Amino acid sequence: NVDKDTEKRTCDGIVFDSVLEMRYYRDVLRPLVESGDVVEYELQKPYELQPKFTHDGKTVHAITYVADFYMVFRDGSIKVVDTKGCPDSVALLKRKLFWFKYPDVDYQWMAYVEKYGGWNTYEYIKKQRALSKLAKKKEQKEDLLNVMN
Repeated sequence: NVDKDTEKRTCDGIVFDSVLEMRYYRDVLRPLVESGDVVEYELQKPYELQPKFTHDGKTVHAITYVADFYMVFRDGSIKVVDTKGCPDSVALLKRKLFWFKYPDVDYQWMAYVEKYGGWNTYEYIKKQRALSKLAKKKEQKEDLLNVMN
């Protein structure tokens, strides 16, 4: 779902892979850098999740993952962020592999939904969507009961 119009996903001369990624840079990372809270960052940082190996005499390529944002904070802590709208099965699998290989790294998926307060973790957004869906079902059930009475 990459917008072909690169202008929409460009900020500070950097062309991002998506509008969401550009917005995270603009709205979250850049202010953290300007305030001095983030002292170092890297865009599109690669991680090896599984090394290459040989199987039946053939080389099997390594499994790699490229994080949208790698940030080092003033206190020395590190955070790796990927912006997600709707992760596919490959992203879900790579996240599990990342957690296994790099258990001490603070790794988060971030999403933006104005209705739920803007930038939040993907897990928070997913939970809010589920709660909203349950509330809607409950409301529909109550409406049906009211009509029947």
